[in-house]
Amino acid sequence: MPVRNKSKTAARDSGQKVDHGSEEEEDSKPNNNRGDPDIVKSPSDPKEYRYIKLGNGLNVLLISDMSIGKSEVEMQVEEEESESDDDDDSESMSNDDSNEYSSDDYEDDDDSQRYCSGKKRSEKQSAAALCVGIGSFSDPDDLPGLAHFLEHMVFMGSEKYPDENGFDAFLKKHGGSDNASTDCERTVFQFDIQRKYFKAALERWAQFFIGPLMIQDTIDREVEAVDSEFQLATPSDSSRKELLFGSLARPGHPMGKFFWGNSQTLKHTPKEKNIDTYARLKEFWKRHYSAHYMTLTVQSKETLDTLEAWVKEIFSQIPNNGLPKPDFSDVRDPFDTPAFNKLYRVIPVKNVHSLNITWALPPQKQYYRTKPLHYISWLIGHEGKGSILSLLRSKYLALALFGGNGETGFEQNSTYSVFNISITLTDDGYRQFYEVAHIVFQYMKMLQNLGPQERIYKEIQKIEDNEFHYLEQTDPIDFVENVCENMQLFKKEDFLTGDQLLFEYKPEVIAAALNQLTPQNANLILLSPNNEGKCHQTERWFGTLYDVEDIDKDWTKTWAGDFELNPVLHLPEKNKYIATDFTLKSSDCNDTIYPAKIVNNPCGCLWYKKRY
Repeated sequence: MPVRNKSKTAARDSGQKVDHGSEEEEDSKPNNNRGDPDIVKSPSDPKEYRYIKLGNGLNVLLISDMSIGKSEVEMQVEEEESESDDDDDSESMSNDDSNEYSSDDYEDDDDSQRYCSGKKRSEKQSAAALCVGIGSFSDPDDLPGLAHFLEHMVFMGSEKYPDENGFDAFLKKHGGSDNASTDCERTVFQFDIQRKYFKAALERWAQFFIGPLMIQDTIDREVEAVDSEFQLATPSDSSRKELLFGSLARPGHPMGKFFWGNSQTLKHTPKEKNIDTYARLKEFWKRHYSAHYMTLTVQSKETLDTLEAWVKEIFSQIPNNGLPKPDFSDVRDPFDTPAFNKLYRVIPVKNVHSLNITWALPPQKQYYRTKPLHYISWLIGHEGKGSILSLLRSKYLALALFGGNGETGFEQNSTYSVFNISITLTDDGYRQFYEVAHIVFQYMKMLQNLGPQERIYKEIQKIEDNEFHYLEQTDPIDFVENVCENMQLFKKEDFLTGDQLLFEYKPEVIAAALNQLTPQNANLILLSPNNEGKCHQTERWFGTLYDVEDIDKDWTKTWAGDFELNPVLHLPEKNKYIATDFTLKSSDCNDTIYPAKIVNNPCGCLWYKKRY
């Protein structure tokens, strides 16, 4: 999907029972930083959270991170010293490192860069992300890529801050960065910056959603920027597969749209058809960039009360048009077409053999508390005895296997969910790819026959439970981006956990998804440079060479019947190594002030002192 250098932190699903914190802990917190007790968080998370809804309908999550490491304490002391020194002796600014934190210094790019490159840069950045609940599905049919184009144009200055590149310059000067991405049904904007400049950055950033200039003279230049992203994606096999796959959707479904946009769709074709791209762009912004289906997340080392006051002051002016949010849930089953259950041979960019087996299921996001696709992908991705990959490797047919749902808008949206198995083949595997597919279908049939296993579900839940319990903190810009998207999908109490935890074991939900993963519903894409000479069709946008053919009749007949299962395939054995007890063990030796000699022989001496 269209994205500008997007770096998203992947989160694995987990099943963690998390308390909201004791009443004593809540009572001990300052009133101006008391979080929302309904929002469930990891016990390892020191941040406080508060959910508010502004008068214009904007949903906001405030995140106060008051945790301070040693380096940050040193930083505060040095900052105070620098301010004091600045008052006493302005000439020392260019020679004394303690003055790097004087606000005047940030007028000089060199000082700003010195701040970012030194150890003091370890202080957490403040960050914000805003998710608009529309994406490329809303593109008009005669202007493909318009949502992606608008993502670029809103940042070309605002009525209050008209400098075209003013915001980027402000961020760069103060150690910040920004990014944006357009998905099928969501568009996300995010930035980070040094804490002391966070409010000023919020004021500038908010204006892009309040009164963007979108100057007509900048259109041609930004079209070229969109086209450049499209050209950069052209050699990506994953992007090429996505467009080819989307082209299999039935006519009229938004999945068949060209989401990227390029100079042809946004400039040349509109000109030929007398379409006013600028007017349509402004119309698209007024219709779709409305506060009541936006979600905002802000994080900084400020109290929740301070953040709430800032947000109300700055973001309450985002307009609300009162129109209903675009809804595509009534156009389901996009791949219920004769073209889907076929074999597609594709010539890839990379020199690799790969078999992709893909199923299109009804939307699964509503089952996020059970996560049926996660349960299935765990079994498919198992590499131990009895697994698909173990058997394929023993036959020298495959090198690697990945299975599941990536949870991008392309793979999971309001119209369908994808379950994909991608297998990296050996040369023999390429020649025997039907045999490879057969082993996959045998394993699927075995899972269907046995049905969902509560023992396995609980194991997955416990492993993820442990991971979530001791969850490491991520960079603020990645964290706020993920959370503001979660706010579009989950209830308030699940903002932080909805994409991670396994809450409820519902075998009927898992079985319903599992029973649809049959050979008759599968799409096969075989990528290999050996397909050269066999591919006579060209995908419209990326120019991917491919060909389509019916699945072999003998194999179709085999899979239509009650085919035998390979006895080597079986469920994973019980995992007896899952940790359940995390209590600290008592010391096995006496604490000493000085190291004790524990080895003394002709070869040498060894002293030991227990550190913890």
